[in-house]
Amino acid sequence: MFTFGYKSRITKLKESLRDKYDTELDTIRCRIDMDDSILDDYIVDRKSPDYQQVFTAGNPLVSVCIATYNRCELLLERTIPSVLQQTYRNIELVIVGDCCQDATAERVARLDDPRVKFVNLPERGRYPDDPMFRWMVAGSIPMNHALGMASGDFITHLDDDDRFPLDRIEKLLRFTQENRYDFVWHPFYYEKDIDKWLLKDAQDFAAGQVTTSSVFYHKWFRRIGWDINAYRLKEPGDWNRFRKFRYLGVKAARFPEPMLYHYKERNQRNG
Repeated sequence: MFTFGYKSRITKLKESLRDKYDTELDTIRCRIDMDDSILDDYIVDRKSPDYQQVFTAGNPLVSVCIATYNRCELLLERTIPSVLQQTYRNIELVIVGDCCQDATAERVARLDDPRVKFVNLPERGRYPDDPMFRWMVAGSIPMNHALGMASGDFITHLDDDDRFPLDRIEKLLRFTQENRYDFVWHPFYYEKDIDKWLLKDAQDFAAGQVTTSSVFYHKWFRRIGWDINAYRLKEPGDWNRFRKFRYLGVKAARFPEPMLYHYKERNQRNG
């Protein structure tokens, strides 16, 4: 019994030290790859009426950004409906193709929904050849383009083969506004095998727990985009971006309910 308790305390101490080390390393990285003006601007801007007004707006616009590449069927049959059928209606859906060569453009055009904006980039992003490095940053180009097109007071993202629960935006918006949070993340379900779902509890604002489609944040952070060179730091592009938010000292919180279904990839074409 004593031995078990001792081992448990040692394990917790190791985890605490590792978390402290990771946080300090992230701070060093941010000092290297962030312009000092971003922190200075954030400190000033967060106190401004323009920044604060989104928290009291009665019907703020929410931008949902999707980067896609040759996933026409899943995009149209699963992902887009989970956005357009949200219980909260004042949204814009910004979809940017990474030079899609399937029927994505034609199928999206047929939606005939004024809330949908679609652009197909004329050239595919130039990503690393190494599969792991490529995974870390693939889609950075269209994701940044979507950010540039987004005009909402709040912004969120969705991978092109995943889906939201239909009340996600309504719940996250209320949670964010009532507490004046800059940044919110939440647990999510992920498909380990076909039709076998597990819960990612995402207790902490940390690498491996916060992902592209599990966040909701203030429009100010559009200015911090995805870094296509994140792989050089051995970082996934989403965490490379979000640890910069954390460095700024954002008022962040975890929404307790799972608000995403993250599917196992099975039809992405490489290119």
